[in-house]
Amino acid sequence: MAAALAVTTVAGTAGWAVAHEQPAVTGPPPGAAAWRADGSLGRALPDPASASPAAVARFFADLSGAERRTLVARHPLVVGNLDGAPVTLRYAANARALAAERGRELARARDRGLTTQGRERARDRADHYAALLAGGRHILAFDPRDRGQVAEVFGDLTRARRLAVIVPGSDIDLAAYATGSPAGTPATGGPGARGGAEAYRTPVGMAGALRSELVRQAPRTGTAVISWTGYSTPVGLGLDAATGRLARAGAPRLERFLAGLASADGAPAAPPAVFCHSYGSVVCGLAAHRIGADASDLVVFGSPGMRADSAADLRTRARVWAARDGSDWIGRVPHIELFGLGHGADPAGGDFGARRLSTARVEGHAGYLAPGTESVRNFARLTLGDFGAVRCAVDADATEADARECVDDLL
Repeated sequence: MAAALAVTTVAGTAGWAVAHEQPAVTGPPPGAAAWRADGSLGRALPDPASASPAAVARFFADLSGAERRTLVARHPLVVGNLDGAPVTLRYAANARALAAERGRELARARDRGLTTQGRERARDRADHYAALLAGGRHILAFDPRDRGQVAEVFGDLTRARRLAVIVPGSDIDLAAYATGSPAGTPATGGPGARGGAEAYRTPVGMAGALRSELVRQAPRTGTAVISWTGYSTPVGLGLDAATGRLARAGAPRLERFLAGLASADGAPAAPPAVFCHSYGSVVCGLAAHRIGADASDLVVFGSPGMRADSAADLRTRARVWAARDGSDWIGRVPHIELFGLGHGADPAGGDFGARRLSTARVEGHAGYLAPGTESVRNFARLTLGDFGAVRCAVDADATEADARECVDDLL
């Protein structure tokens, strides 16, 4: 009866709809078996499934430039997704893998043995790959399996002194990702000229907006933003979004990705601030106890919960922040965890223990990174370590001192 009541309450409050259960993509990328069997260098290659990112970094440090290029040519999908491999090498490998996958899909689009619908899907997929290949984009990870996964760098990661990583929520896959604006497209304008908050819901939109705000606040500081869609996200607001199944599969992938950044040649020495939107905050919550050394700050916004009762329960060394605007429908979702449904306590609640950030001028669930909002400004300040400028969530009649209260111990 309690479970039925919880489902009825959630469905009536948030409008959760029936959606197909999504398979969770896990394990090493395609081509891992051929990689393991490759003896062309006269030495064993690190196992993509078990070698630590630090071990991968040491392996590549011992290779010559010619040996690195050989591995990229023979195993682009493995090198492009191998956490700990040099950053620029992963860019080259993923460009090669995308081109190869695009060629395969174009061939399928001309295959009369497929249905018309099958050829159209292949053509769409080829178009998505072409978009990721255009304009010198820096693709740090690319996995074509199932709905596809992508990680992209905005800015110069090899020269960055400050780094942010964005973990998106539901409905993000290759198709949704590739339809965003190309890397480097500035997100400009104020709240009245944004073209809608939805433009900043996609990883490309969010990362572009945060990168633009970082440049605005600190034009002389090297900064970069990574949009990381490295897990299988829920589709719609069905049971996948209400349970932790996909988040549990995604959390180890996030842990490994961040460890790879910490180890790889060409990545910033300083750990990044990690920003987790919506269901992405469930992934971050489950990964929190393992990423404390590889993330300076863990920031959740529009969160349904982190599968923890409090910030202390996350057992992380990273500083924990939360943001939720009153216009966000996620605030109407019951913060429960009952028989596997729901994601627990509200991270933006006063008793959770997170540092709560101001979200002035945010519109809805998708608007936290829209230009001109206090939240995107706060996110940039956290990335830059400018805690003196951070504004906390306060009541309307609060004083300026109240707006700094959540960072008192950091100043």
